[in-house]
Parts: sequence; C-alpha cells; structure tokens
Amino acid sequence: MHGPGSASWLLVVLCAASGAYCLLRMRSGAEEQRRTAGGEALMGFGMAVMAVPAAVLDPPRAVWLGYAAVFAAAGLRMAWPTGSGPRHLHHAVGALAMVYMSAAMVTTPGGHAAGHGGAGTPAVTGALLLYFAGHVLLSGARLAPAGGAVSAGGRGRPPLGAVVGWADRPELVLVCRLTMSMGMLAMLLAL
Repeated sequence: MHGPGSASWLLVVLCAASGAYCLLRMRSGAEEQRRTAGGEALMGFGMAVMAVPAAVLDPPRAVWLGYAAVFAAAGLRMAWPTGSGPRHLHHAVGALAMVYMSAAMVTTPGGHAAGHGGAGTPAVTGALLLYFAGHVLLSGARLAPAGGAVSAGGRGRPPLGAVVGWADRPELVLVCRLTMSMGMLAMLLAL
C-alpha cells in the first residue's frame, strides 16, 4: 500500500482499470455475472484508492476503519450465496485481505504500512501471499492457449462468428481477476 511513487501509480491505474471493466460487466444480462462484477468493481476501486501514494492521499485512521467495515460486509455477502463455489470463495478471501490491509493501516503508526511493526501477523500475510500467488499462476495458466493454438469455441470461448459484447468476454474477465490478484500481491508485499 503506499509503496514507491511510480509503482504505486501503476497499481492505481491497473486496479482502477479493472474496476472500470467490472462496471462495464455489470451491464450483462446474467444476474449472477452482474452481482459478481459489482463485487469485483468494489474491490478494484478499493485497491486503487488504497494504492495511492501517502504523499498524495493520507486519510485518517477512521477512513481505514470504514474500509475494513465495507470489505467485511462485502466478504460476508460474497461468501453467503447458496450457490457458493470457488469464485465466491476467492472473492471472500480477497475481501478478507482488504480488511486485513485496512486494519494494518489503522494499527501502523502514521497509518502507513511499511513493515510488520504491529501491523498484523506475518503468518497471515504469508498465507495471503501464497494464496494470491497461486491464483496468479493458475489464472495465467488458464489464459495460455493449449498446444499453442487458439481454438474457436474451446474452453469457455464463444463459437467462431458469435457476437460477444465486452461485458461477456470470458478471457477479459479472467485477465481482470488476474490483474487484481497481482495487485493484491503487490499490496501485501508492501505491507
């Protein structure tokens, strides 16, 4: 969270772009996709704000407590649906990570997370780092075409010639989630 200037701004741009794409996905005709996209937009924009360099934006501790409350509620909402699957679990873990990082911003002197001096349990940070590193590797592997060739209509791709809107592109959804997981890794490393 508040890392070096250029890296922080890059993270802000990537997370905000992911959040913006998720807002676009909320126009989908599928109710479940709209709900998921809304949670992912919240996560993307929340990560973007959290990554803004402290020299530009240094909110008081009460703001971080509000962040923790918002993401705790979002995590409970994502973990609650009856059709909970791996995606809902991933969103719940992401919300938990945001609560954890927000709490670290509250407990760290000056509100800057620059080490583990009272900012949280290093074991929790390590577990979250392992989880998001695994998610990044798995998502990256799913994006790579099998056998070096892209087949029309294979692995969740629409058939050749089908008209697909930007909101319903499965590979872009995966790239969005991959980007947010990489952003989460960067933020956890800076914790």
